[in-house]
Amino acid sequence: QVQLVESGGGLVQPGGSLRLSCAASGFTLDNYAIAWFRQAPGKEREGVSCISSDNNATYYATSVRGRFTISSDNAKTTVYLQMNSLKPEDTAIYYCARGLYRLCVSGVSGFGSWGQGTQVTVSS
Repeated sequence: QVQLVESGGGLVQPGGSLRLSCAASGFTLDNYAIAWFRQAPGKEREGVSCISSDNNATYYATSVRGRFTISSDNAKTTVYLQMNSLKPEDTAIYYCARGLYRLCVSGVSGFGSWGQGTQVTVSS
């Protein structure tokens, strides 16, 4: 059974950091791209970052490039999103998702399995 479980969200002040984790089970990360998406109240779900399984190529939304880093552990069971220099506009529910392919694609339609999400709130 494919399962993705996010953790690591919380309340942080502007300029602070959080590290999100996405624990995968029921499949191997070697065969699928994994992405982080986020959804703020009243807004559409948007892609934040993605890591391809073929060559570990990484991709970032313009709004987070230089502040966020996606990575996976050596055991290939967990994908992380290190978030630095957080801003109030980063406030959202963050979801990890398994891609339909090894390579990252844009848009939610390219991802078939989703976690339940973890809340990130950036506020003073």
